[in-house]
Amino acid sequence: MVDVERTLDEAGLTNPHVREYVAHWAAITGAARVEIVSAADDARLVQESLDAGELLPAGDGLYYSRSYFKDTARAEERTIVATNDEADRGIYNNWRPSSEMKPKLVELMTGASAGKTMYVIPYLMAPKGSPLEKFAAGVELTDNRNVVLQMIRMSRVGVEFINDLGDSFVKAVHVTGDLENLGQGTPDDKRYFVTVADERTILHFGSSYGGNALLGKIAHGLRQGSYDGWKNGFLVEQFMLLGITDKETGRKYHICGGFPSASGKTNLAMTLAPDALGDRYYVEFYGDDIAWLWVGDDGKLYGMNPEYGVFGVAKDTNEKTNPTAIDSIVPGTGAIFTNVAYNEKTQEVWWEGKTPEPPTDLDGWTDWKGDVIANRTSDQAGDPWAHPNSRFTTTLGNVPNVAKDVEDPAGVEIHGIIFGGRTRDREPLIRAIHDVAEGVYDGLTLGAEATAAADGLEGVLRYDPMSMRPFMSYPEADYAAHWLEVIGRATDKPIFAHVNWFQRGDDGRFLWPGYRENLRPLVWLMQYFNGEVEGQQTPVGVLPKKEELLLEGLDEQALADLDTVLTIDIERWQQEIGFREKHLAQFEGLPEEIWEAHRRVADALDNA
Repeated sequence: MVDVERTLDEAGLTNPHVREYVAHWAAITGAARVEIVSAADDARLVQESLDAGELLPAGDGLYYSRSYFKDTARAEERTIVATNDEADRGIYNNWRPSSEMKPKLVELMTGASAGKTMYVIPYLMAPKGSPLEKFAAGVELTDNRNVVLQMIRMSRVGVEFINDLGDSFVKAVHVTGDLENLGQGTPDDKRYFVTVADERTILHFGSSYGGNALLGKIAHGLRQGSYDGWKNGFLVEQFMLLGITDKETGRKYHICGGFPSASGKTNLAMTLAPDALGDRYYVEFYGDDIAWLWVGDDGKLYGMNPEYGVFGVAKDTNEKTNPTAIDSIVPGTGAIFTNVAYNEKTQEVWWEGKTPEPPTDLDGWTDWKGDVIANRTSDQAGDPWAHPNSRFTTTLGNVPNVAKDVEDPAGVEIHGIIFGGRTRDREPLIRAIHDVAEGVYDGLTLGAEATAAADGLEGVLRYDPMSMRPFMSYPEADYAAHWLEVIGRATDKPIFAHVNWFQRGDDGRFLWPGYRENLRPLVWLMQYFNGEVEGQQTPVGVLPKKEELLLEGLDEQALADLDTVLTIDIERWQQEIGFREKHLAQFEGLPEEIWEAHRRVADALDNA
């Protein structure tokens, strides 16, 4: 029997609540060894992983990992929010009673780590000293060394973060399970990823993939965090966060916002100023995936990125789409690549979109499953080399333009909240929204176009409220009311806006160049916020006048298309209002302020 108490003593872990929790789960999982880890253990654990073949070298100070081929993404259908109160059931949170889920997970986890090391990861999903620190602390138990390495990159890890917090920590247990015999995707699927939100406990069984296994990130940083925020007066959202400094005036602005999948969130978070504006504007990176927001004692809205690193999608990341990301994963950064293509001879990695074409010399190249690419048959020739959800993990400190105050426990003042979907029409480049209820209404009706293959309704939006649809932990009507309450409490309110980089012309081409040029409408938004420009009023918000945008250096085609991207299609919007009404009607008890905002927009469109 492992001597848990002695191991905890030697690691300096003194918190009695944590000690009891570790001993309890060591007995359940049957782990042969217990090891308490800190960030200082990273080099040793990397070497152990290299020696064991769990990691492969991918250049100087870069590493490659490959997961089981059926275990490469989050499994939303197996992801559950459990509580003791059925009133917590929402449309999207896949609610189950904790009395059902906890015994099921204990049964699955019993003895499932036999012969393995149980790593104890004390972590913090906030800068130390943050006003939300007590909600940010957790202890993840895992039997997977790669999870430890990824958590060291994605959170602050060490006993010093939890020793003085008493019982104010999230109890997060991850057991990998026998990945080849879990029945993934069958009626006998044994995987369960459960957040017992009202007990601040996370129980995940049956995966080693990041979103299912790095419990500080999504399960705590989003699902548990949003439930805690609901009960304690703050917001937790799947938002990017950036800073824009006007070097001419010295003013700095912070903008956060939500974007559904494949709508450009990470690229925007890591953007740089376009060359023509670089002398005046400097963009700083705060975070690409999660923001926690709260109202300070001074009445201002503050925000922070709780993460310590970036867990980015590799696909289509290159020098044009996201040069900042490329510079964050260069040799010496300690970055880990997961499920990309790997060359066993040269130790290079590759993914679709990294370069226009894959390497022509196939010698040594294996795909994300480990299969030799040179041995592919003709019918396999078009198969991807990297998994579409392949990832890179790197720390914030490796991002070249990371904000100097990213670790400031006070957070940063939030001046703008933006939402951005992917739509080929109806949504202009940017529209600003003053009214809080209309801003929240806009977030609740955020969406990206569904494909015809998905549901036969080409051009119809798949709604993703605030981009939180996969991460909701409590009912949507309560969620809307909580947004209204938190933002309503701020005496200095941010401005809301909706952006869309993806309008297309009749010929199918994008009408806006995107990427670094996206800073231009954000600068306009802050100028509008300050009263420096007036814009043009429309039924769905205020759009820029063409002459108000900073257009220096923009190519002729983009200039020619401005009239289109700065107008709205009334008829398409009226159609959209009908879809929105059906979407919102799902959420029983939705605040009347939201319905009033909906009717105001609908009436304005009818009278346009």
